[in-house]
Amino acid sequence: MIMSNNLALKLREGTSHSHTLAENTAFTKCFLKGIVEREPFRKLLADFYFLYSTLEQELERHKDDPVISKIYFPELNRKENLVKDLEYYYGENWAADIFPSVAGQTYVARIREVSQTEPALLVAHSYVRYMGDLSGGQSLKNIARSALELPENKGTQFYEFEQIATAEARREFKGKYRDGLNALLIDETIEEKIIEEANHAFKLNRDVVHELEADVKEAIGDHVFELITRQAIPGATEHPHGQGHPHSVAIAE
Repeated sequence: MIMSNNLALKLREGTSHSHTLAENTAFTKCFLKGIVEREPFRKLLADFYFLYSTLEQELERHKDDPVISKIYFPELNRKENLVKDLEYYYGENWAADIFPSVAGQTYVARIREVSQTEPALLVAHSYVRYMGDLSGGQSLKNIARSALELPENKGTQFYEFEQIATAEARREFKGKYRDGLNALLIDETIEEKIIEEANHAFKLNRDVVHELEADVKEAIGDHVFELITRQAIPGATEHPHGQGHPHSVAIAE
């Protein structure tokens, strides 16, 4: 095995088109315009609960693996924060009232599959989820708080990283995470598989939000929905000068 030659950059460049597609889902376009409806948002958080619970369980399972150990950071875990959000949106009996969407079930199944067959590919799922949460996810938090008029410290705990609380801390941590990616002892075949899996993870995420679009359209009306979703968002990672779009919702750095 050889040390990965700048896997962080290769992942960024290799998923740039998928990143752009993620930003151009109808659900995301509405979100970025400040249209966040309570019902689809809480459904999204429910899907995230099943997704992150599975991802974090499988990363924990393989935390001593030579590859996974380099990008295993428990301070990134989202499960407990999602529980707080679900308690807020669904009440104390939240666990009995939530269920994964069809697309969410497919996403969870894929994470379990790669964990069992080729654990190194969990790197791709960790990268897509957590680097996105630390980057564009912070903008989404502010949009959701404003749109839903949420009380302080309620409803967006998913986006709060208590151990990486400031913008400076997040920048430093993302540098540490990229260093971990670049330190992976993997050959070119595994490297290419990780990039391919990251693109697949983006698709799985797009499928999840696609299932929420009917709820958004019902809430705001067909005409407004079409007006908002007609215009394409420039690719955040495909900008000719490499500058992220200001409302990047996935991996901005």
